[in-house]
Amino acid sequence: MSRASTSLWIILLLCAGVYSEKNINGCYKNPCMNSGVCENQEGKYKCHCSQERQNGHLYGGPNCTVLLLGCERHWCQNGATCSPYLNEGRHRYSCICPEGFTGTKCQSSTTFSFEENGFMQVRTPLTNVFEPLNVTLSFRTLQTNATLLQCQVEDQLLTLELVNGTLRHTLQRDQDTEVILIELPLMVSDGQWHTVKASLHDNVLGLSLKDLSCPAVTCNIELQIDRAEPELGSGLSESTVIQNIYIGGTREQETASNFLGCMQDVWINSHVVVPGSGPLAPIKQFNVVQDCSDGDQCKKNPCQNRGRCIKTGWRSFSCECHRPYEGEQCLDEYVTARFGSEDLESYAMFTVEDNPGVSFTLSMFVRTRRSQGLLLILSNSTTQYLRVWLEGGKVKVQINNFESLLGWETVSDGHFHLITVLVEPESLTLFLSAKSQGRIPIRRVHIQAGDAVHVGGLPSRQASLVFGGYLKGCIQDLRLNTRRLQFYPITVPVSSYRLENMLKVTRGCTGDDSCSNNPCLNGGVCYSMWDDFTCSCPPNTAGQRCEEVRWCELSPCPSTAICQADSQGFDCVANVSLHAKSPIITYRGNGKIWRTLSNISIHFRSRQQNGTLLHAEQESQFITISIQDGRLVLELRGDKGTSHIRVQSFDLVNDGRWHKADFSMDSPAIQTSRWRMVLDEHWENPSVSFTTSADLDFLKERVDIFLGGLGFDSGSNLAGCLGLVKIGGLVLSYYSDAEINLPRPQTEQFLRTSGSPYLGCWGSNVCKPDPCQNGGVCEDLFNIFNCRCPADWEGHRCELSANSCASNPCVHGTCRMVTGRYECSCDVGYTGQHCEVEVDVCAHHKCSNGGTCVRGLKRYACLCPRNTTGPFCRERVPEFPWYINRFPYPKLPVSVCGNEKWNYSCFNGGNCSSVEDTCNCLPGFIGQWCELDLDECASDPCLNGGFCRNLINRFQCLCEMSFAGDHCQIDVSDFYIYVFLLLWQNIFQLLSYLILRLDDDPEIEWNAFNDD
Repeated sequence: MSRASTSLWIILLLCAGVYSEKNINGCYKNPCMNSGVCENQEGKYKCHCSQERQNGHLYGGPNCTVLLLGCERHWCQNGATCSPYLNEGRHRYSCICPEGFTGTKCQSSTTFSFEENGFMQVRTPLTNVFEPLNVTLSFRTLQTNATLLQCQVEDQLLTLELVNGTLRHTLQRDQDTEVILIELPLMVSDGQWHTVKASLHDNVLGLSLKDLSCPAVTCNIELQIDRAEPELGSGLSESTVIQNIYIGGTREQETASNFLGCMQDVWINSHVVVPGSGPLAPIKQFNVVQDCSDGDQCKKNPCQNRGRCIKTGWRSFSCECHRPYEGEQCLDEYVTARFGSEDLESYAMFTVEDNPGVSFTLSMFVRTRRSQGLLLILSNSTTQYLRVWLEGGKVKVQINNFESLLGWETVSDGHFHLITVLVEPESLTLFLSAKSQGRIPIRRVHIQAGDAVHVGGLPSRQASLVFGGYLKGCIQDLRLNTRRLQFYPITVPVSSYRLENMLKVTRGCTGDDSCSNNPCLNGGVCYSMWDDFTCSCPPNTAGQRCEEVRWCELSPCPSTAICQADSQGFDCVANVSLHAKSPIITYRGNGKIWRTLSNISIHFRSRQQNGTLLHAEQESQFITISIQDGRLVLELRGDKGTSHIRVQSFDLVNDGRWHKADFSMDSPAIQTSRWRMVLDEHWENPSVSFTTSADLDFLKERVDIFLGGLGFDSGSNLAGCLGLVKIGGLVLSYYSDAEINLPRPQTEQFLRTSGSPYLGCWGSNVCKPDPCQNGGVCEDLFNIFNCRCPADWEGHRCELSANSCASNPCVHGTCRMVTGRYECSCDVGYTGQHCEVEVDVCAHHKCSNGGTCVRGLKRYACLCPRNTTGPFCRERVPEFPWYINRFPYPKLPVSVCGNEKWNYSCFNGGNCSSVEDTCNCLPGFIGQWCELDLDECASDPCLNGGFCRNLINRFQCLCEMSFAGDHCQIDVSDFYIYVFLLLWQNIFQLLSYLILRLDDDPEIEWNAFNDD
């Protein structure tokens, strides 16, 4: 009944038009606010609130009007995005995790890496063997071949792998003979993150790659496969099916397919796989590291042999290798070529196969110990246009047969050196180990295909000798620009020129065995070095081959001699004494002297005026070195036909001191030459002969050489000592081989033929008896003596008293001792041996016209009469005009000054001064003793013809009749004025006459000199 009622009402409403379209649209009123989208739901609506912020806020609720506050205090981590929402009226939030993180707060990292070969194993039970498999993962690697994931369920094996840098998904069943696979073409082994999805569901094998650069048609493939039926009678129920999944590899052993790189967000059937935790925690894992490090491979120093590691991307690098190394890790070294092994003639030739042009670089490593040898020649069919060879151990480059450049550093030291020749259109530069050796301008050269490169030598031996012969050494890493010239190729593929010919060039850089012929002498042990050797010498030898015996370390000489090393042996050096009764010392050559005898040196000491040091003669040839009149003399006549020469020293040599004389030919290379004498090594002041003579080769054999005399019969005529004597550098030894500890090894020798000389330098015993007196000590100075006197005595024999001045023998002077006697230094004005005589300076004075001589210190002065003046009273005083009356000078007192040794006078009222021999003068007087009147009229102060009269400390002008005033400057030609002035003048003259008396005392003028 109720159903019938309802139906009836509906029909009525439809008929009435009440149930219209407008009444059933719930969104017609736009109930959703804040950009919410309304969804009509059969008369109702649902608001889908916008996820875009409106005025900076998100809204929710039925009508999107509620401000969402759930994210105000959210705990989302690792950069996750917080998404707020309402749940039953409560504000909540959820975290949208970025790639690589998971968890409610995105707190767990899903990223892990395989730094070394490793794997993770995940085991899950399945209720059905055909249960679908969905795997999603992101990976990052540089490997081109690796296993990402394997899933095995009974006999079914599903594999996701990289093959040649692309993705492959395969399915293999035991009952199937073929492998089912899907491949994507995009290269993914680039170190970037890639996300891949592999699936097997409802007999559909799927593989997709999420990559914006790859369209869905290409990177999303599904393949329909036949359903596999389970084997009958397997004995396993569906609940016991186990699914084994291996990630990154399949076992602990290292295989080529193990994955090396990073993975993240690995999802298997909606479950994330994280190492060590989670519902799909691995039951086994090996070499798995949390997170994905940048993995800077350069930190592991993969580049060997000083190669420079350059990071090129994520976990990728490249090696910048130093020469001569190549390869990914600079492990491949260019093979070194050995030239001239065991002194064989070797060379190689290459052909240029491209066109380097006019600018090119030629470089190579070279190792050698030879200072000469050909390195390289570039040539074409007509000429050799570039040559490189060694000259004097240095690199020389020649281009176009003319322009040459020689380096300044030596390369023949047995070490490798990088030689670089840079040729530019107008210049050539040579480098040695990147250091410039110079640059020269050149004419342009052009290398073309087909040109030849000869290395180490040329096929023609004669042509190679022009450049010092074939190279003996090693060459490595020879390059022309970037093309290599390899003698023995390396495994690394490089661009090289073709080797046309190679003769006796061996592989490697092994040196010759330099010890094979035992080069070390005197028991030295040879050690081979590269193309060289070194000798370990016994303690008493030296030199590269132990050829130098250190004879003096063997103590070959007696205690009376000093050992002196020689280039061929040793000599025992000593001094000998000679006197009138000593035998002459004689020598002869041993017949093995081959050198030219062109010089003599001799050390000697004597006080003798005349004596012979050395003499030898053979027929007309002779040599004599002697002391004549105290000077050294060389007399010589060489071969027949040469003149007699004589050289004499400039200085005396008979002073008892040691002297060294060197005699030598000016030009020993020619037959005759002047001879020179150098005394005591004053080479700048030699004595040279005027004529020439030959050398001393007549002394080599069968000639007696005499020291200390002229011959056997004459005996010694030298009193003195001889030291080291050399003829042509050969020592005349005072010892025979029997008198020394070891025989001298020298081949060339002068042998002593006389008896043993008197060794040591001993003069006459001049201190016996003692010649010194008064306690003096005698000193022997070789044939003369010296007395060291006590303090109170002096003289040659200490015979004079050193206190002769104690009695004060000097009357007017100071006593001092001079070489055993005293001497008086007299005071001024006294002379004589004891300063007892006073010097009379007026004895021969020159005062004229009755002038009186006045004595002074070491000089005199003339006291002149009134009518004369001047130093010697020879000048007349001018007469006064007739109308001027003479004013007498006042008579001023004279003061007597001085002491008991000397007195003097101060004239014209002068007083004695505290300064010795001077006076304090009154105004108007000057001079040492105030003897000169200062002439106030010298400046001519009187005008208009007035006469100036010099007075004491002033002057007076006597004017003409028409002038008056102190300087006669007033004109008085008017009569009244004239009369007045005339009367005044007469009155003044009268008063002056009454006051002053005429004084005829003479005037004193001192002469500053004692002659005219």
